[in-house]
Amino acid sequence: MLRDTWAEISLNRIRENMLNIRQSLPSSVKLMAVVKANGYGHGDIESATAAVRAGADYLAVAYLEEALRLRDAGMKLPILLLAPIRPEQVQLVLKFNLTLTVTSAKWFSEMRAYKPYASPGKLRVHVKMDTGLGRIGIRTKEEWDEILPWLRAEDVEVDGFYTHFATAGQADTDYLEQQAARFAQMMDWGHSSGLTIRHYHCAGSIAALRFPHLAMDMVRIGAAMYGFYPKNLACSVKLEPALSLHSRLIQVKKLAKGEYLGYNNSYRAEEDEWIGTVPIGYADGWSQRMQGTEVLIEGQRVPIVGKICMDQLMIRLPGPCAEGTQVTFIGQQGDHHITFAELAAHIESVAQEVSTSLGARVARAYTDIEEVRTRWDKQTWSNKINQAVI
Repeated sequence: MLRDTWAEISLNRIRENMLNIRQSLPSSVKLMAVVKANGYGHGDIESATAAVRAGADYLAVAYLEEALRLRDAGMKLPILLLAPIRPEQVQLVLKFNLTLTVTSAKWFSEMRAYKPYASPGKLRVHVKMDTGLGRIGIRTKEEWDEILPWLRAEDVEVDGFYTHFATAGQADTDYLEQQAARFAQMMDWGHSSGLTIRHYHCAGSIAALRFPHLAMDMVRIGAAMYGFYPKNLACSVKLEPALSLHSRLIQVKKLAKGEYLGYNNSYRAEEDEWIGTVPIGYADGWSQRMQGTEVLIEGQRVPIVGKICMDQLMIRLPGPCAEGTQVTFIGQQGDHHITFAELAAHIESVAQEVSTSLGARVARAYTDIEEVRTRWDKQTWSNKINQAVI
């Protein structure tokens, strides 16, 4: 590493989280590992490798570019694109054997300009139903009736039929139950259509762990794969966060009482204080919303002071510390632990926003699995992953 800021990621923890989830579900339920957004900030190819070793049946990403990266790395499992593609991209999907999310008859009608009925290749699709999240998907029987003739084409294979819950992480389950009932109605549309639909699925991480009866044919595991689960909900499955974040002091100075530091004189010393500068900032994903949080140094909690800058920030030290001393932003030192849940609560968000915000300038250092290296040799990766998947 050329820079003293890094995320340390345990791929064994990702694998063990998936194994624990796998053991909590009926053996007939397939496991879809969601590795979108660079594996929630943990590394997409690395996370997919760990998921494969845990027995994942499918992979999922949001966008086409993410799927092509996995195929380029040698991943052989089916890959579901969770967001619709542009019709003109259909030949790329066929070339790389990807599975599409479809949401409308209009998309099919436009797609046919790029894939005529008589052209080679079979489109594998999952139909997305909107039961109340309001993001993407079919909402009405009329929309279903419009798309149905397109789904019956000989070159289309309906591999899945799915929805996503809006409130799985809330204590009040009324809305989730409404969505589940709506999905049950929509499933009847599928059952009565004459189509062969291989998988019905509705449960993401929280729903799969909290409501096992909703597992159906497949569950989509994203956040829980990386050890994230709402702090306010009990979880019977053992999950461990896989990522910790560290840096080092690059300068230490003594600030006299009354002196200022930071842009806009954002901090004033109330007494003589020791201040350390750390090479991480909002360009790395440690945004100014993290103002008011703490870090760990020499086993103690200390505050971030002054405005967080693009590349650096300052912390109030417990006393004089040597330059090069390790600073932990997420993880443990001594008896103190800073968690994703704590940071997510501070910014009024979820743990995965914290992890996915970590930028490319933050080096990822992988542990536990020999095949994973901090510098990716593409050919070596391809060979190793092929051996794991075939």
